[in-house]
Parts: sequence; structure tokens; C-alpha cells
Amino acid sequence: MKKEGFSSRLGFVLAAAGSAVGLGNIWRFPYLTAKYGGGIFLLTYLVLMLTFGYALLISENNIGRMTGKSPIGAFRDLCAGKGFWGRIISPGGWINALVPLIILPYYCVIGGWVTKYMFAFATTPVADFGTPESSADYFTGFISSTGEPLIFFLVFVLITAAVVCFGVEKGIERFNKVLMPTLILLIIGICIYCMFLPGAGAGLKYYLMPDLQKFSYMTVVEAMGQLFFSLSIAMGIMITYGSYMRPQDDLVSSVNHVELFDTAVSFLAGLMIIPAVVAFGGEEAAGNAGPGLIFVIMPQVFGSFPGGQIVGLVFFILVLFAAATSAVSLLETNVHTLMQELKLSRSKALFFNLIEVAVIGAVTVLGYSIWKHIRPLVFFKGGENMDILDSLDFISNSILMPIGAVFTTLLVITVIGLKKFCDSIKSSDCPWHREFVYRFCMVVIVIPFLLIVLLNATGLLH
Repeated sequence: MKKEGFSSRLGFVLAAAGSAVGLGNIWRFPYLTAKYGGGIFLLTYLVLMLTFGYALLISENNIGRMTGKSPIGAFRDLCAGKGFWGRIISPGGWINALVPLIILPYYCVIGGWVTKYMFAFATTPVADFGTPESSADYFTGFISSTGEPLIFFLVFVLITAAVVCFGVEKGIERFNKVLMPTLILLIIGICIYCMFLPGAGAGLKYYLMPDLQKFSYMTVVEAMGQLFFSLSIAMGIMITYGSYMRPQDDLVSSVNHVELFDTAVSFLAGLMIIPAVVAFGGEEAAGNAGPGLIFVIMPQVFGSFPGGQIVGLVFFILVLFAAATSAVSLLETNVHTLMQELKLSRSKALFFNLIEVAVIGAVTVLGYSIWKHIRPLVFFKGGENMDILDSLDFISNSILMPIGAVFTTLLVITVIGLKKFCDSIKSSDCPWHREFVYRFCMVVIVIPFLLIVLLNATGLLH
């Protein structure tokens, strides 16, 4: 089987950035920033991005480039013949491969919601679903029905599958070369619109001015959790995309570009949404923001200002683009793993993955209607309040991803060796100015911080 890969370093950067830039940036980052203090959360996130996030991002990409394998194969090859530590750490590849299998189905459910709202802004007067009286009822009525959410979920899945079907260069790389520049132009345009809304100045202050009184350990915990989604780390994605890199491509420069691209989009997403929310409902509306921010609050924002119908349509087209680029990377990781581990063709691996996505995704959709009383994690502290989607998100984001990242860190430090690993990252053409930062983070910061995330998930820090 011919090894697939990106045709250029730009192809890798845009594809990896496309994976990193998704609902985590456009949906999750703004509501977490609004909820956990605005500027102080932004500052905490940026510090962790440059240290904790950077260390894991470059580690995963290099593991993929060193082996040319999927997460399972990469861990297996690197741990072979390494004695005790090799046997202990080798299963980490399975954890990294399991995460995207859990995330993709419920991610496509949310992608279906985005598709529905894009369709609504294109066909329905915003007054029908964008007022304080109607927006929450509209969203609840949509997700609690049975047929319509399933249809939009399947539409989003088919969009994702169509891209992956064409492979790495002709599908994923070409797709991201078009969508990523378009996404940036759209987000800048909406930022300009939202920043000049009446009352947006207070929102800019809330977003950009750190208030130390709003800082707590949860600021750090939530910012670290956001990094997993924002950078697509501990999902097997960056190992997979790293395996597609060409040997001559400079890893340090490529990862720096991905990090810069992702941080810029997260920052712009906050700049796009938070001033608009504060302009609409004041700082209290921002502080009470939650997962329903873009589906409940943003339609109200667009419905209250001139030109809101058109701007709302463009906004949800933007969010759909971001969701699609990340969904493509999740599906590609799953397909790549099946192709390597079971020696399947791309079409067969894609078919089996789509069956898994359809089944789990359909169950998740119905978790808001006929199965709305099901609580899979009822035995877990706080699980009685988690529906099916929340449960899948908790298992993947709060449990498996930190554990997978611990295995990745131990693989680098104990199995490969930090010096050998760093030598394999360096390029004679481009100096690695942040090598000390990387080494310090891997040895001192990453694992203790990951343990904090896990302890918080289990409720031991409360």
C-alpha cells in the first residue's frame, strides 16, 4: 500500500491548523472565556498554550513523523524491545486511537446543529428564533425532536466523509487550502462588525483586561482542558498528520505556524463573540454564558442589530467551515488507524468508521428526545446531570485525553529518551529557539498539570 502524505509543508500546516481550528475555537473557547473571567482566562490560556500545549503538540507530531504510523503502530514500534517501560507505555497508542472514535460521533451531532442554524438564517426570518422569548425554545424544540436533528447530523457526516474519501493530498489538503483562508477572512469581517456595535467597548474591556480577582484554580483547569480540543492533542490526530509529513519538512517551523494559526483564531473568535454578547446583555450575560452561547445567545445578538440576518448567516457558515475541518481530521485519524492495523483499503476503512459514527451519533441525537432520561454516568459524581452527549464529552475530554497525554509524555521521556527525541526534532536549516522551554515543560510541567485535570474530573479537588 502506497504511503500517503502531504505534497508540501504548507499542506501540512493548513491541514493541522484546520484540525486545530474547529468548534473548540469558535464554540468552546468563547463561552469558557466569558464564563471564567474574560481577560484573566485569556491570559492563562495564552501562557499554557506557549508551554504545556506547545510541548504536547510538537511531541505528537514528531512521534508520527519518526514512525510514519497511526497512534497504535507508533507506540507499538517505539516501545518494542524497551523492557518494562515499553510494556507499560505501549497501550497508550490504543488510548490515543480510542479518543477520536468517541469524539467524532457527538462532534458530528453538534456539527448538525450548526448546519441547521445556517439553514435557518438562510430561510427563516431571524425574528422567529432570534429573540429573548424565542431563541431558547427554538433550540430546545429542535434538539428534542427526532427526525430533523438526525437529518442534519447525517448531512454533516456526509460532508465530512466526502472529503476523507479522496485521501490526504486530493481530499484533506485541497479542502483545507480553500477553507482555511476563507474562514480567516470571514472571522475578521464579523469581528469588525461586532467590535463596532453599540456597547461593544465594555465587552472589549471584559475580554482583554485581566482581572486577578476572577482567577482561581478552575481557570487553569478549564484552560488546560480547552487546549486539548483547541490543538487536537491527545486525540491521535497530530500523530497521524505527523506521519504524513515529508522527511525534509521542518517540524519546528511547521508546529510554530500551527500554534500561531490556532491561537490567532481562538483570540479572534473571542473578539467576535464576547463584545457582541456584552453589548447585547451586559457583562452578566457573558459571565453566565455556557455551551448554548452560539445557539441561544448569538441568534439574539444578531436579531437585535441592523443586518443581523445576513451577519448571522455568514457567522454560521464560518462555524460550519471550522466544524468540518476538525471533523475531517477526526475521521481521517480513525480511517488511517484501520487502514494500518487491519490492512484495509481507504474505502473499506471509511465504510466501517461511518457505521460507528452513524450508530453512536444517532444514539446521541436521541439522547435529547426519546432517550433524554438516560444518564450513562449516573454512578459517577455529577453524572446524574450528564446526558449522553455530555457523558461522551466527559469520558473523552476529562478522562481519556489527559491519560493519553500522560502516556505520550512518558513515551518521550522514558522510552525514547528526551535527548534523542529532541535531536530528531531539530533541523539544520532552522534553529530550535524553544528547545529549553520544551525540555522544561516535558520534565517539570506536563505530567503534574495533567494529574490536576484528572483529579478535578474525579471530584477530588472540589
